[in-house]
Amino acid sequence: MTATETFAERLKKATWRDHEEAEQTAFLEALMAGRVSREGYAEMVAQHYFAYVALEEAGRALAGDPVAGPFVTPELERVPALEADLEELYGENWRDEITPSKPTLTYVARINQIAEWPGGFIAHHYTRYLGDLSGGQVIRKVAERAYRFGDAAGARFYLFSGIPDLKAFKAAYRDRLDALAPDEVEARRIVSETVLAYQLNTEVIVEIGKRLPEYLVA
Repeated sequence: MTATETFAERLKKATWRDHEEAEQTAFLEALMAGRVSREGYAEMVAQHYFAYVALEEAGRALAGDPVAGPFVTPELERVPALEADLEELYGENWRDEITPSKPTLTYVARINQIAEWPGGFIAHHYTRYLGDLSGGQVIRKVAERAYRFGDAAGARFYLFSGIPDLKAFKAAYRDRLDALAPDEVEARRIVSETVLAYQLNTEVIVEIGKRLPEYLVA
């Protein structure tokens, strides 16, 4: 990290390539083009659900931690929205209809492994929630249009009703990252874990993409 580079900037710089690779997976490219069926979209939502259950359980355990605690805010919680989306997409028996993929199980296992390390939790928290607040908003618009979701039903996961100004919230989030001021050893560990988090997320999407031919619509 240079003398003028903030920690938030360092994280963004270190993960930019992984961010671009994630966006360029075959599944996400097809999704953004409006070519993925409702079933394919539902599969992505289902895999997100398992990851967020683990992430938010870790967050509750770390809520009182002086390092991780400031990042654990109720307006970010996604599990209730995901449950509502899954009921919309699969019906009231949705819990019997979804199964975590192998990459999702690997991702969840890693979240559980770092659940007691505040810096590791922040790495995964940053990767998921900042993505939801940014690119996720584009996915929401695509999904609402492609699947004709009314009142965001089916895409509530991307709707942060408790955050009136997403841009301001993201700026404040980056300020919290900068306030961490970790020493160099810890900074490198967090950056490395953030890169891993991006890779694990990408592997989840790549796995869904293996079934892309059956999910494509004309």
